[in-house]
Amino acid sequence: MVKARSTPQNLQILYEDNHLIAINKRPGDIVQGDKTGDIPLSEVVKQYIKKKYNKPGNVYLGVVHRLDRPTSGIVVFAKTSKALPRLNKMFAEKEATKTYWAVVKKTPPKASDTLIHWLKRNTKQNKSYAHIKEVPGSKKAILEYRVLKQLDNYCLLEIDLITGRHHQIRSQLTAIGCPIKGDLKYGFDRSNKNGSIHLHSRKLIFIHPVRKEKLELTAPPPDDSVWNAC
Repeated sequence: MVKARSTPQNLQILYEDNHLIAINKRPGDIVQGDKTGDIPLSEVVKQYIKKKYNKPGNVYLGVVHRLDRPTSGIVVFAKTSKALPRLNKMFAEKEATKTYWAVVKKTPPKASDTLIHWLKRNTKQNKSYAHIKEVPGSKKAILEYRVLKQLDNYCLLEIDLITGRHHQIRSQLTAIGCPIKGDLKYGFDRSNKNGSIHLHSRKLIFIHPVRKEKLELTAPPPDDSVWNAC
């Protein structure tokens, strides 16, 4: 396991080689450019690579997957055109194992469980609604959770994603009465001061697209009082 390190660009790099780079995304960062016009993480990583390796011209960087803006944790980028399609295929076919941490206010009814819902996305609201039974236009969503720790006012869950749907963890946890801390969109009673939510991509396991070795990446959560209590 490669120890995380900080760079002058405030990037926390979890892993880097010739073919890929993994970053511990801060809450509030966007992975790829959007209508806000804010500088995306992909551009910051390009600038880092350009400066570190003194590269002339444009830097190649491929976006493999994304995290919601208010969440934190592991994001992988491809540094070569050879690695990108292989990583894209791996993530699309759910060959990468994703584990998340979530801080919720209410303790779930079971210490561990598998949640199965049908999610329907409302694009105007940028929100997904979880249904117990299939409804028109919905997609099946599966996750497994377990209670890791009881805090004074919250509960820490560890979540393994079986499927990867829009806002899946956020909507499924809300469906069992356990909205994520700070997530106003999905029913938490107040926002976090910095606009984040307490959802963190904690661990990612996948096969290196070129070397074919298993990579296991782990990201420390953000530095705040609740995460530190975890």
